[in-house]
Amino acid sequence: MLNTHYKDLKDSYLFYNIAQKVNAYLAQHPGTHLLRLGIGDVSQPLCAAVIDALHAAVDDQANKETFHGYMPECGAPFLRETIAAHYAKRGVVLSPDEVFVSSGASDELGDILDLFDKSAAAMVIEPAYPAYVDANVMAGRQIVHLSSGRENGFLPEPDDSIDADILYICSPNNPTGAVFSRDQLQAWVDFANRRGAVILFDAAYEAYIEDETLPHSVFELDGARTCAIEICSLSKTAGFTGTRLGYTVIPKTLERGGLNLNAMWVRNRTTKTNGISYILQKGGAAAFTDEGQSQIRQQIALYKRNAKTLTDALDRIGLWYCGGHNAPYVWLRCPNGMDSWTFFDFLLQKGQIVGTPGAGFGACGEGFFRFSTFGDPADTAEAARRLTALLG
Repeated sequence: MLNTHYKDLKDSYLFYNIAQKVNAYLAQHPGTHLLRLGIGDVSQPLCAAVIDALHAAVDDQANKETFHGYMPECGAPFLRETIAAHYAKRGVVLSPDEVFVSSGASDELGDILDLFDKSAAAMVIEPAYPAYVDANVMAGRQIVHLSSGRENGFLPEPDDSIDADILYICSPNNPTGAVFSRDQLQAWVDFANRRGAVILFDAAYEAYIEDETLPHSVFELDGARTCAIEICSLSKTAGFTGTRLGYTVIPKTLERGGLNLNAMWVRNRTTKTNGISYILQKGGAAAFTDEGQSQIRQQIALYKRNAKTLTDALDRIGLWYCGGHNAPYVWLRCPNGMDSWTFFDFLLQKGQIVGTPGAGFGACGEGFFRFSTFGDPADTAEAARRLTALLG
């Protein structure tokens, strides 16, 4: 009667384990201020343009003439049109009905699996965001684990021996901060089209790309409209972690087995959801205005300064790392041969610093460690000072 695949999940989620260790430490050291560079939650408030739009939308709901009840399940036309126009500025042509408004990338990455049969194998490039694996384990789906490492910059190339129908690609990557070049991503698009696979492209961190030779969207690549779905978030871009809003792009030209995935997703959303609230969608639309984009870029610049603070410290110490420059995560080699959880305990006990053990992102993450750059700037600076003192 029950889904027994839940028995195949690991005993507990990575961030649950971290929380347990942190809570135990605080119970023994009450009142200690921890420098939290672990979970990728933002520390800055929503920008003024978004807040003003949210307030105005709340006022709309107080008047009969401007009140909104159920919203269109696939997203309000005003927001779908706004997002399509945002893509057009980067040379990507989308029709608004190829854009689907969601409650966030994490939700959509799980829900989108409804489009695929349980027999479809899923390839996950590891180290990887744990939910990619867990969502497919819950569905009883075969998982192809594609390892990456320092030797390829955590950016593996496709191989025709890869036997998978769903291809998870996250760029800039969580947890490694590595970013696929245009040629590297084109190789994956070409592979997907040859194979008849579908890329699930997680673009949650594209706004952190500084090098404009790097692609922000998979749809900048030739052939992507026939093999890719792009899943995006306003969480790390505009601070919507607690507000929950994102969007998914499914081209009308994406078909498999005589079925159109855009049409399938319309049916899925109109069956399984009642849409995203008017208030949140108005706030989301404000994030794409010129004023909103300017304010968001200021916040992203703050997080990028946090990244530089951390990478400067790692440079002084002499530790290998990647990420940070075009991504909000810094991925480093643990010092002195420590494994990931030993280094976690060392930083917590000796420096009151909380990071994320690489082993939690897959077997090839063992021996590595992730820092998030979304923390408070003063805490990040102090963490960098303590890292230098402990390891320099």
